[in-house]
Amino acid sequence: MDYFNTLEPLLRAFWFIALPVSLIFAVQTVMTFLGLDSADGIDADFDGNLDHADAPFQLFSFRNLINFLLGLSWTGISFYQLIGNKPLLILLSIAVGIGFILLFFAIIKQIQKLAEDNTFKTEHALNKSGSVYLRIPGQRSGRGKVQVSVKGSFKELDAITDQDTIESGANIRIIKIENQNLVLVEKI
Repeated sequence: MDYFNTLEPLLRAFWFIALPVSLIFAVQTVMTFLGLDSADGIDADFDGNLDHADAPFQLFSFRNLINFLLGLSWTGISFYQLIGNKPLLILLSIAVGIGFILLFFAIIKQIQKLAEDNTFKTEHALNKSGSVYLRIPGQRSGRGKVQVSVKGSFKELDAITDQDTIESGANIRIIKIENQNLVLVEKI
């Protein structure tokens, strides 16, 4: 502690910010990689639906505070001997702290682009080819079932046809979506 008492007040303040903030940042990082944290920057102090991928970033969060203080303190420590003008050093430290927050936002935005929506929508099956699983009665007189590959997975859909009866195993193409779970097919 004697070392810290001999430092100039501004440098001492930078060190007193840097040490605990660096420890908290290290703990946050480990928790993130282990999947133990749930703080992704989209928690809010009000009721609302922020569970979708387009939710806005929350500017004032604990993680952003840590990022800002990390950039501020280590910039101040690193450039303390190089920049004699203390107000300029403080402004540079604040700018780097804000830069850390912006960098965090940019990284999170890029990570969100990696998210894949595998939600099945019947519209994705339009114009896809597949095969008849259960016989489809002709002239819309009943329903059968077809199997079609959409986004790498097989889906089983109820199907009707305007043509004659299509037997099991026949190749089909989906030509129209009748409703949520019913498709119009033709034999190919």
